[in-house]
Amino acid sequence: MSKLSDIELQVMWNRLIAVVEEQAQVLLRTAFSPIVREAGDLSAGVFDREGNMLAQAVTGTPGHVNSMAESVKHFVRVFPVETMKKGDIYITNDPWMGTGHLNDFVLTTPAFHKGKLVGLFSCTSHLMDIGGIGFGPDGTDVFMEGLYIPLLKLADQGQLNETLMAMIRANTRLPIDTEGDVYSLAACNDVGCERLSEMMEEFGLDDLDVLSEHILSRSKAAVLEAIAELPKGKWSNTMTVDGYDEPVTLACTVEVTPSGIHVDYTGTGDASKRGINVPLAYTTAYTVFGLACIVGKDIPNNAGSLAPLTVSAPENSIVNALKPKPVASRHIIGQMLPDVVFGALRQAVPDRVPAEGTSCLWNLNVRGQTDEAGLGNYGFMMAVTSNGGTGARPMKDGLSATAYPSGVKGTPVEIAESITPLIFWRKEFREDSGGAGTTRGGLGQVIEVGSRIGKPFDLLAAYDRIDHPPRGRDGGKDGAAGAVSLKSGKVLKGKGFQLIPPDDRLVVMTPGGGGIGDPSRRDRTKLAKDVSEGLVSAEGAKAYGG
Repeated sequence: MSKLSDIELQVMWNRLIAVVEEQAQVLLRTAFSPIVREAGDLSAGVFDREGNMLAQAVTGTPGHVNSMAESVKHFVRVFPVETMKKGDIYITNDPWMGTGHLNDFVLTTPAFHKGKLVGLFSCTSHLMDIGGIGFGPDGTDVFMEGLYIPLLKLADQGQLNETLMAMIRANTRLPIDTEGDVYSLAACNDVGCERLSEMMEEFGLDDLDVLSEHILSRSKAAVLEAIAELPKGKWSNTMTVDGYDEPVTLACTVEVTPSGIHVDYTGTGDASKRGINVPLAYTTAYTVFGLACIVGKDIPNNAGSLAPLTVSAPENSIVNALKPKPVASRHIIGQMLPDVVFGALRQAVPDRVPAEGTSCLWNLNVRGQTDEAGLGNYGFMMAVTSNGGTGARPMKDGLSATAYPSGVKGTPVEIAESITPLIFWRKEFREDSGGAGTTRGGLGQVIEVGSRIGKPFDLLAAYDRIDHPPRGRDGGKDGAAGAVSLKSGKVLKGKGFQLIPPDDRLVVMTPGGGGIGDPSRRDRTKLAKDVSEGLVSAEGAKAYGG
């Protein structure tokens, strides 16, 4: 065809984004795991023949999308594009070549148009159980944490690898759900391949080469233009979090130059003996997401926009843990990293950066037996997604009970109760948990849950911000610390396997976000509204000088 105009290329770019969003919706609507279909813990994207991500779905999480962006390059390295055939599907859950832990399966499928390989589709979702000790931080190496799948062919020219599927089914407590999730991942890539071919037919494209170059070059140029407006220099920050059995220091230096932004984690603590370690791919994913929230936040996410944002960390630090370190709960540390970076950037652009928030998800990872038999699964296991408050923003309050930076939605109580033998007695905002300030931190929540069948259940706790709550800034107060206990009064650990007795209830109090600015300067109308809505108590209002 004749030379494409910028307008035509922009229309195709937008169409490509629509294609991957449909790809993600297929996964969202067909997944078996509730953390995917209810909370959106997934990613979907399209790549060129070299493995460069051209577009990602808006539906999904940064930890999946930005680490999946590198996964495809690993597939292309092991399975060169010249050898790929129509109907091939590739799979892995390698934490160091995928998205950071074994519970995430990554599937990549070559896309063909008129018999020619033109690109690749890839997707990721969280599977609830892949064997081992379960989805918790108690493991002491990655082999203890579950089934480990290297980069393999799931299908060869349309023929499913039945041996591999049998191995997957045999190594999970939820064989039906796990098998269904694998098929869901494969189906969403298939839809992406079909829609891409339809798009190329409509626009008369024989390949994606020109469109790829346009997307990557324009995106990179736009990010560099945004970086050019920032002050140049180096800024450092440290943050202490709870860790597994001792506090962990997270340290970063952010360097802004005309050619990009580099974040280095020298000074960060050593890798842990337990599963809160983070592979570098996941560290990079959340670090660059944090940067992108401040720099060029309206630029579509792809290999071009990511190129000027780079990350380094010392080997076998907790943010660059090497195999075979345990990594099952890598999100605890990994999702703190935007806050660590923000603490450095606030010294350069304070009006763009929020205070610290809960950051890591406060999921109820629960497991146990049911009264039902013969359904093909061995009891139940579920991650009931729940969240604390985000940090106050310079001009706005923080968001309450909101997952930032992960972006997942909270699991509806009705869904959790319909597929587990649990009953939720309370799920409400936690009064006074948001840090006081001119702008207030977002509120955490109180969740109370027990068994409805008179049987104990397991809590695989993976929480932080209990001993080290989110910090306020510029005179703003810290957010409330998180807490985990039984209703009878026993305090539970923030991390690790614990049994919830059948005659007691689990009580989880998620943290609140830190505040910004002198609380006495808070708008009195806003404070009165907070009190009237039960977000701030009359006693808590005294922190504002009211």
